[in-house]
Amino acid sequence: MIEDKDETAQARAPANDTGDGAAAEFPDEGAATTTPEERIAALESQLADAKDRLLRALAETENTRRRAQRDREDTLKYAVSNFSRDLLSPVDNLRRALDSVPENEVKDQRTRSLLDGVAATERELLAAFERHGLKRIDPKGERFDHNFHQAIFEAERPGAEPGTVIEVLQPGYVLHGRLLRPAMVGVAKGSSKQSKPRAKEEAASSDDDASS
Repeated sequence: MIEDKDETAQARAPANDTGDGAAAEFPDEGAATTTPEERIAALESQLADAKDRLLRALAETENTRRRAQRDREDTLKYAVSNFSRDLLSPVDNLRRALDSVPENEVKDQRTRSLLDGVAATERELLAAFERHGLKRIDPKGERFDHNFHQAIFEAERPGAEPGTVIEVLQPGYVLHGRLLRPAMVGVAKGSSKQSKPRAKEEAASSDDDASS
């Protein structure tokens, strides 16, 4: 029995030796061909790529945070837009009430006190509007601006420069610089009498240039 075991061990030994020989005959080609400098360069490339992706992710995160903060600020600013718009009509009615009774027609003290109270109410409302970023647009005498004004009519007005607001039918309002309601206005236009002399002057100047 002991001899059989020895023979079996001897029979297995060449197989193990053959395996070791095969491993020696076929070494790891990758380890032999890759130099330390090349492996360092590859690692540096991987590190640079990871750093670039990290910086991009940080930048995107910062942009997202800024957008969220800006949206939050805008929400806080303009959350009262609908409420403010609903208050404009009552303020308009207060102004109409004041304009309906000229001051020189007020005879008794009771009516004058009533008008003073209405005027005080209007001032307090406008002051409250100002504190919350709501401002009135009353552009009479200013240049027409389509961003904040809505032209209702156009008429000739002596002494008024064409394109200026000659009448405000309804004041406008802006909330923190954003238009809430445009001012409804009348705009001055150039008269035909002014345009004809100008045309004659241009024709005369062209004739002079041709003769010279």
